[in-house]
Amino acid sequence: MAPRATWKGVLSVSLLSIPIKVYPATESSEGLAFNQLHTTCQSRMTQKKWCAMCACEVPSADVVKGFEFEKGKYVLLLPEELDAVQPPSTRVIDLTQFAEASALPFLAIDRAYYLAPDGPDDGPASQAYALMVEAMHGKVGIGKLALYGREYLVAVGPQGRSLLLYTLHHAAEQRPSPYAAALDAVYTFTAKSPEYLLAQRIVAALTGPLNLGDFTDAYKADLRRLIDAKIAGQEIVESAPSSTPAVVNLREALEQSLAAVSATKKTPAKVSIDTKAAPKRKRA
Repeated sequence: MAPRATWKGVLSVSLLSIPIKVYPATESSEGLAFNQLHTTCQSRMTQKKWCAMCACEVPSADVVKGFEFEKGKYVLLLPEELDAVQPPSTRVIDLTQFAEASALPFLAIDRAYYLAPDGPDDGPASQAYALMVEAMHGKVGIGKLALYGREYLVAVGPQGRSLLLYTLHHAAEQRPSPYAAALDAVYTFTAKSPEYLLAQRIVAALTGPLNLGDFTDAYKADLRRLIDAKIAGQEIVESAPSSTPAVVNLREALEQSLAAVSATKKTPAKVSIDTKAAPKRKRA
C-alpha cells in the first residue's frame, strides 16, 4: 500500500512557492500489544467517557473542549472558533533562515518526515523541488508548521534526492545536562595521559561503518519467546542477571577493556603505554 500523505501545503522560500506533501519518514516499532483484563474472570476491560455530575456515559458527539481558567471554571472552545485562530503555517512552511546542517543539535530533533512535490513528475513543482534539493546541500532551513493541532518549529534539509522535514523542540523545551558542571571538576586528563590514550584506542577499535540494521530489538524477541513458551505450557527458565564489576581502578579497567575489544577483533591486545610521554598521574 502506498504511503498516505499526512499534510499538504506549500514550501515557501522567499518568493519561491513549492506545492508539497508530507509523509512520515519513520514508524514506531510495533511492540507486543497487551490487553487489560479483570483478574477474576479474565475479561477485557473497557474505557468509557463518564460524567460524574450526571452519573452517565457521554457519547463523543456531546464532548467539547474546555480551558480551566480558574479552579472548577471553564471556557468552552467550539471547533469553528479553534479553526478561526489557525496560524498561516497550517498551509505554508515558510523557511525564514538557513544554517549549516551540522549546527542543528541532535537534542532539538523530534520526528522526521519526507517532503514530496505535489504534482506531475515533470511539472513545475517537481522542478522547483529538485532545484532546492541541490541548492540546500549541507544546509537546513528553519521555519514553522502547524500539524496535529499545534504549531511546530521545523528544519528542512536534503538527504539524497529528497527533502526531509524535522519537527524540533524549542530551546525552552531542551534540558541542560545535569552533569556538565560536575564534569569540569573531574576533567583532569590531558591528550597525552595514559588513560586518555587507552580510551582513544578503545574507541578506535570499536569504530566502523554505521548500519542501524545490525541492531535489533532483543527485548521484544525475548518477550515473544516468553509468550510462546507460556502458550505451549512450557516451563519458564529465567536467565541469570548479568553482573558488571565495579570500576575500582580506571587505568586497569581501560586496559582490560582494550584487551577484550582486541580479542573480539582477533587482533593482539597492545595495552602497554609509554608513560614517559606524560608525567605520572594519580589513579582515579
